[in-house]
Amino acid sequence: MNRTPLNHTLLKSASQINYSLPNPNPSSLQTLPESITNSFPNPLYNLLPNTQNPNKIVDIICTNLKQRKSTILDNDMIPHLGTQEISRVLLRCQSDSFSALTFFNWVKKDLVFIPTVHEYCIMLHILAWSRNFSQTMNLLSELIELKHEKVSIFETLVMCTRDCSWDPVIFDMLLKAYLKAGLVRDGFVTFRKMVKVGFVPKVISVNFLLDGLLKINRIDECWWIYEEMKKIGVRCNTFTFNILTHVICKTEDVDKVNEFLEKMEEEGFDPDIVTYNTLIDSYVRKGRLKDALYLYNIMYIRRVIPDLITHTCLINGLCKEGNVKEAHKLFHRMIQIGLNPDVFSYNTLICGYIKKEMMKEARVLLHDMIKEGVRPNEFTCLVLIEGYRKKNMLISGVNLIVELQRFGISVSKDLQTNLVVDLCRVDKPFAAKSLWERILQDGKEERKLEVYNELIVSFCKSNCIDEAIQLKDEMFFKNINPNVVTYKEIILCLCKLNRTVEGEVFMRDMVEFGVQPDITICRYLISGYCKQKNYDQAESLLIYLANMFEICDNECYNEVFKLVCEDGDIGKSMEFQSRMQKVGFTPNSMSFKYAIDGLSRTTDKGSV
Repeated sequence: MNRTPLNHTLLKSASQINYSLPNPNPSSLQTLPESITNSFPNPLYNLLPNTQNPNKIVDIICTNLKQRKSTILDNDMIPHLGTQEISRVLLRCQSDSFSALTFFNWVKKDLVFIPTVHEYCIMLHILAWSRNFSQTMNLLSELIELKHEKVSIFETLVMCTRDCSWDPVIFDMLLKAYLKAGLVRDGFVTFRKMVKVGFVPKVISVNFLLDGLLKINRIDECWWIYEEMKKIGVRCNTFTFNILTHVICKTEDVDKVNEFLEKMEEEGFDPDIVTYNTLIDSYVRKGRLKDALYLYNIMYIRRVIPDLITHTCLINGLCKEGNVKEAHKLFHRMIQIGLNPDVFSYNTLICGYIKKEMMKEARVLLHDMIKEGVRPNEFTCLVLIEGYRKKNMLISGVNLIVELQRFGISVSKDLQTNLVVDLCRVDKPFAAKSLWERILQDGKEERKLEVYNELIVSFCKSNCIDEAIQLKDEMFFKNINPNVVTYKEIILCLCKLNRTVEGEVFMRDMVEFGVQPDITICRYLISGYCKQKNYDQAESLLIYLANMFEICDNECYNEVFKLVCEDGDIGKSMEFQSRMQKVGFTPNSMSFKYAIDGLSRTTDKGSV
């Protein structure tokens, strides 16, 4: 076997390092037990035929695998198979990775046992040695998902190099597998162990690790790795420097950029388009637009042609500062040098115009966008409609939606529905209803009850009660159950229009459909009858509400009692009071005031 020696003497010390990033939430593996054969060797087994002799179990398995037999081992021999036998079979199959993997999968699936980390590592070495990298990565990911507490995958892989052929690529793949699983901290610990035992990872693996640490904002670890790379002889490439440029930009000290770029050039790497775009984006985000524009000019001097990302980023910076005119000039310059703006470029400039409340210019840019074959996305529609909403130009927002749909551009249902609600709340119910009908024609809408209620409220505010009632009937037709809000608005509007009798009909209708009236509905109905001097209906309704719903509201009672007392008929008022007390109403101080006022009127009449 070809084996490359590792510094095993350093392995023990490597396992004792106090790493700053520990493994999260480990759990133990279920493994095969030690075999009965190894625990209690029996010399009588040698009297049995080879196919029945447990001492020959490894030979039997290897023979069956070599002959590609469907049965790897007879059932009566399986109890004699333990961890040592599994490892020996795998080591015997090193030159035949197919047989080794067939056996390994048989142990996992047919025996329903999870192999030990040691057995996994032997299998991983076999696959990597045979250049079966796809299967190696799958198995590494599987092992990492199992999570273990006390056994280090890295250290076990190193230990297994003593017994089997191996390829150093396995350690780079372990690092990548951790990062692929999102376990950046485990990847960092593995990198430190690799360095400790003298293993030099490939630059591509280190770049993966740097990128992972950057994404979780571990800036100090990134620079530590960079220093280690120089110590162990891993030569940085352009990707490394671009990642580290991102790292610099994450910090507040952007002034270190020039120093880093000089170091980058000393090592033979010229900043490329990615480097400049990273720096320009960082300057823009930190409000240092002048520095970003300076770098933009430097790019031409250094013969690095700015791309679409460069221009979009600078346009964004100019728009943020309110300099939309210069942003549009840069937009045209981008087109002149042969770059075709994409939806993000257009959206950036449109946002700039909307921020300045220049809706006409934003709309013109939208037309240019469509003319050039760049399809507006949901964000384009959102910012434009939000711009109209902010300026209270809701009808223009509706016209925009109609125009976009004419061009075959869909606008999200939520955005349109929000506009319907806005129109309702600024007392434009007919425009709102028209847009709502268009939404329903285009398909299902989840917020039907909410929108119907908003429409009914808006129509009722405008005293368009017939349209509100029509909408309520439409709800029934579409199997949308009206709630108390639906009925309340219609009843309140009917009462305001002196159509209290119809209001009570609606109240009784809502009761039939299981919706209980609230205090507000009761007060409006009573108040409506009282304004019409309809004493009998008012009293009848009071009794109905008390008996049916135990609603004994003093405000309702007092309003009717005040009407009764206006005639100054003390007997009539006392009889009313008696009837009301029987159904649960209790007079209060206001009731006595109305009674005294009525008595005063009687006295005044008598004096006359």
